[in-house]
Amino acid sequence: MNNPLRVVLAGCGGISAEWLRAAAQMPDLAIVGLVDLRLAAAEARAVEFGLTAAQTGDDLVAMLAATQPDIVFNVTIPAAHLAVTLTALAQGCHVLCEKPLADSMDAARRTVAAAEDAGRLVAIIQNRRYQPQIRRLRRLIAAQQLGALTTLTSDFYLGPRFGGFRDEMQHVLLLDMAIHTFDMARFLIGADPVAVFCKEWNPAGSWYAHGASAIALFEMSDGSVYSYRGSWCAEGAPTSWESSWRIVGSSGSALWDGAEQLTAAAVSGPGGFFADTTDLIVPALADDDRIGGHAGLIAEFAACVRAGTTPETHVADNIKSLAMVFAAIESATTRRMVDVMW
Repeated sequence: MNNPLRVVLAGCGGISAEWLRAAAQMPDLAIVGLVDLRLAAAEARAVEFGLTAAQTGDDLVAMLAATQPDIVFNVTIPAAHLAVTLTALAQGCHVLCEKPLADSMDAARRTVAAAEDAGRLVAIIQNRRYQPQIRRLRRLIAAQQLGALTTLTSDFYLGPRFGGFRDEMQHVLLLDMAIHTFDMARFLIGADPVAVFCKEWNPAGSWYAHGASAIALFEMSDGSVYSYRGSWCAEGAPTSWESSWRIVGSSGSALWDGAEQLTAAAVSGPGGFFADTTDLIVPALADDDRIGGHAGLIAEFAACVRAGTTPETHVADNIKSLAMVFAAIESATTRRMVDVMW
């Protein structure tokens, strides 16, 4: 049996607990170090997860030199993602990073180039891809059971009160959350963004300082149109965190509530004023479907490190989802259609 892959986790804020819970399920991984600018945060996580053999510290370079890890989990704030990833790559480590890839397109491009130059894997936690129902829906679309895809819509309406940095954050919905939904859209239809028009605003009653609501309309490379509607200050009738989806093809449509409810129907005959339709059986999961949320994605990344293969959410692909975010922000700011570039 191979020795466990050695992992240093950089950034011990709230989301790091999700990473550590997932890693605890994997005997193939050994957390050998925890780093945070606040040493007390690293020490607290070590105690919480019983990582008695792991070193703790507030200096990433020193930690990497002391522990010689195979992988760095980059769970820092977005503004620190580039620096942490570059430091890890310089020490010969592979990197799995919290979303978003970076806090700017320039930083994202530098990350992609650095990963290629170093010959190391860098991938992003886009855990929504690793849910069972999105895999099943993607199979339905790919099999063209709805015909040629024409339209994709998603609704994201929740009212969370996070407190902290999000309350004052510019473009809070687009920059902090929409990356998940945009990446899901790309994954579902297997197409990339071409251009976008976006309207962003802060509704009356919002407890955020800026940009808690947005509507974006994307042209996609397969000729389809993707529309996103969302708000982080919507009270009542919430959607799931995975959004509510409608997929329209030339001969059928599918609905997914972002949770367990997934239905589809397609034309079965000419009918009269409306065509006759029949319900479709949504394909079951296949043995090779990637599922499991954070744990599934982390497990896949570790397997790719072992095998020298490429994970699904590697940065050269994920930069396209991030480009959707920054193009939407540019469109909302300039009030014009913007090409999506990466």
